[in-house]
Amino acid sequence: MSFELTYLLWSAVLAFAYMMAQAGAYRLQHGVIEADTNRDVVPEPNVFTGRAGRALRNFHETYPVFIALAVVIEFSGRSGPLTQWGVGIWFWARPAYLPIYIGGLGLVRSAVWTVSAVGLLLMIAGILI
Repeated sequence: MSFELTYLLWSAVLAFAYMMAQAGAYRLQHGVIEADTNRDVVPEPNVFTGRAGRALRNFHETYPVFIALAVVIEFSGRSGPLTQWGVGIWFWARPAYLPIYIGGLGLVRSAVWTVSAVGLLLMIAGILI
């Protein structure tokens, strides 16, 4: 399996971790009984549940781009140092981002997000160059 596909596989595990962080925060705040309802009326989230939800939404904003780029790299045979660095940078920035976001470290969070975006840009550059 190629470098990019290996990281694409592990990114699915990472996506699951983001989902579980959000679901866990919700259950901690509202309890299992409330979490099992249809949530027709959603109570206001506390600070940690809100941050976990926003971190998940943020992950969902860049994850499709990562998937698309990894697939293009694989099918086009454009794997190289730029794409591999980009994949690694994006991937390792994302698990760092989750606890930083939930912990409320705003400036650090923005810096880590920027690092992950640089990873995506490197992937694009590696495809185009």
